[in-house]
Order: sequence, then C-alpha cells, then structure tokens
Amino acid sequence: MGLQRLGSRQLAAIASGVSLALLLAACDQKAADAPAGAPPVAVSFVTVNPQTLPIANELPGRIAPTRIAEVRPRVSGILIERVFEQGSVVKQGDVLYRIDPAPFRVRVESAKAVLQRAEATRTLARQQAERQTQLKERQINSAQSYDTAVAELAQAEADIASAKASLDAAALDLEYTDVRAPITGRIGRAMITEGALVSSTDAQSLATIQQLDPIYADFTQSANQLLALKRAAAASAKAEGSDANRAEVALKFDDGSRYAHPGKFLFSEAAVDATTGQITLRGEFPNPDGDLLPGMYVRVQIVQGEQPNALAVPERAIQRDPGGAAEVYVVGQDNKAALRKVRTGRVVDNRWVIENGLVAGDRVVVEGFQALSNGAAVDPQPWTQNVTDASAAEKR
Repeated sequence: MGLQRLGSRQLAAIASGVSLALLLAACDQKAADAPAGAPPVAVSFVTVNPQTLPIANELPGRIAPTRIAEVRPRVSGILIERVFEQGSVVKQGDVLYRIDPAPFRVRVESAKAVLQRAEATRTLARQQAERQTQLKERQINSAQSYDTAVAELAQAEADIASAKASLDAAALDLEYTDVRAPITGRIGRAMITEGALVSSTDAQSLATIQQLDPIYADFTQSANQLLALKRAAAASAKAEGSDANRAEVALKFDDGSRYAHPGKFLFSEAAVDATTGQITLRGEFPNPDGDLLPGMYVRVQIVQGEQPNALAVPERAIQRDPGGAAEVYVVGQDNKAALRKVRTGRVVDNRWVIENGLVAGDRVVVEGFQALSNGAAVDPQPWTQNVTDASAAEKR
C-alpha cells in the first residue's frame, strides 16, 4: 500500500511538470510570433517650403470721420426755418437754416443811401477842385482855397470807400442769414429749433456735419512692435528694391467679417504715448455705402512689405515644453519622428512663421504627434486642411 501511494504521487508530480513544460513552450512560441517593436504611429505631415509671406499685423482701431464741422450762425437773429432733413447727406453750400433777413435788408438799404450821399458829395468836391485848379492857372485865387478844394475831394473819395465797405459788410451779413453747410457730409440732429434767437458767440452749435466718405481708421501699436515691423519691411524692401514706406491696410468688423474695400496707410504719430507706450496710426478707407460709422470698433490689418523665403507651419503643429519653448516633430528619411526645438515669429493665416530650427524640405507632423516619442516609427501621410481651418484662415 505505501509503495502504491508513493508511485501515485510521483506520477502526479510528473504529470504536473509535463503540463507546465507544455504551457511554457506555448508562451515561447507566441513570443516568437510577436513583432520586434510597436507598430508605426499614423501621422499627418506638411512639407516646409520657402514662400513669400506678407509682413503684417492686426491691431484694434476706431473709425473716425475725415472731416467734422459744427454748423454755426455768423450773424445774430431769429431762426425762421430749418431746411435740411436730420440724418441726411448735405453738400457744401446747401442752405441748412434761415435767419430772419428783414433787419439785414434794412441795413443794406441804409448803406446804399450812405454811399449815394457820399457819391453826391464827391461830385460837388470834384467840381470845386476843378474850378480852383482853373483859377490857380489864371493866378486869381489863393493857394489856401486850392488846397482846401483838393483836400475836400480826397475826403469825399475816402467817404466813398468807407460807404462801399459798409455796404459790402451789410450785404455779407444779409447773405449770412442763409446758414449753409461748410462741408459735404452727413448731418446729425438739429440742436436748435425755429424761433430761437441765435448768435455767432453762442456755445451751442446748430448741428454737426461729418464727412464719412472717405473715412479714417485710427489704430494703435506698441513702439517695439512697430520698430520690428519697420525693420522687417526695410529688409524686404532692400531685397526687392521696393519702397519700405509702402503699406496696405484692410479692415475686419467686430464679428470677424472682412470689409470689402481696401484702404491706404496715411501716417503714424511722431511721438509715443508715455502712459501706454503706444503709437497712433491712421488709415483711410472708401465708404461709399456708409457701412463704417464714427466710433465703430474694427480690427485693422496693416501690411508693410513681404518676407521672401519664409518657412511656416500650421499653428497646430507647434508644441510647448514645460519651459514654454516651441518644438515640433519632424519625420526623417527613415520614417522616424525626431523632436526639434524651433523659434517662432509671427502668425500669418493660421501659420507660425519659423525663424530658426527648420530647413526647406522638412516634413513636420501636424496631426498624430500626441502618441509620439522621440525616435518612434511613424506612418506618414500628407496633411489635408479641413473646411474649418480653411474658413478660419480666410477670415484672418
């Protein structure tokens, strides 16, 4: 019995050992069938090629009228009529208000009468002077009589000139009873109503006219940014033989839509605001449809030249390390990913301009880099820009 039990235990141990050996053999076979490394990661890439990119910036701005004029009376009187329609477009010289002209007509008639009397006095003085001249030639009058006649004629001539000036002033005041538009533009609301007494010394204007076509866009930029932009534009102009001061401007509304008419850059202020460190710049835009109104907030895109042989990658291709430095994955000739540090510049149409770290022909990973590590095998495919990205770039 003891020997039989011992034989059974040995048989069980032998059976267990055989099973374990078979299991290990199966595991070794599976390990032999597995690939040597992880499968390649599918990624999308863009090939970096040199291109000419605009040297541009987008800045906040406000719309301002090209000209603004307050309508004021030039004579004192009672307003008897308002001629214009509030909010309408008026032309230079259009009658806007009428002041009661009756008192001014009376002054004109009075000035005419004074002139007539002065002319009659001059006629008498001239006759007297001619007579004294004849008597002097005959030597039958005194020198004093002759001198008096000549002086009276000169005084009559002076009275004529004074009377004419008074008549011109009275006629001018009568003309000023028609209050006319000093400029062409859109007139605002009437500040004074008919029946009011107005004067040229009043603080309150009658209305305000703003010229809105063309119209200004005033925008600001930091002094450092403007200096860098000018240097880049100057370098571009030197390379291309163009004008470094040439600048093109465009507008975008607050909702991101683009204004249809391009503008021209006018000037930048000669001084920097000591408080903000900003410089004010101004562009001029046509406004035939009246879409731009004074005080409207806009985004101004200013282009001051072009950068040749620039390298740019989509914004989404850029990663940041813990220190904030920019880096990208580049696909090598062996289809392995290499992490590379780059220095970024400005953004143009949803693309970062790369100032250092890439060369022409590099394949930069745009999508799929989240699963990558340095040296990982990749399955690269050309990147196709989707509709959302294309529309966003178009808006920019």
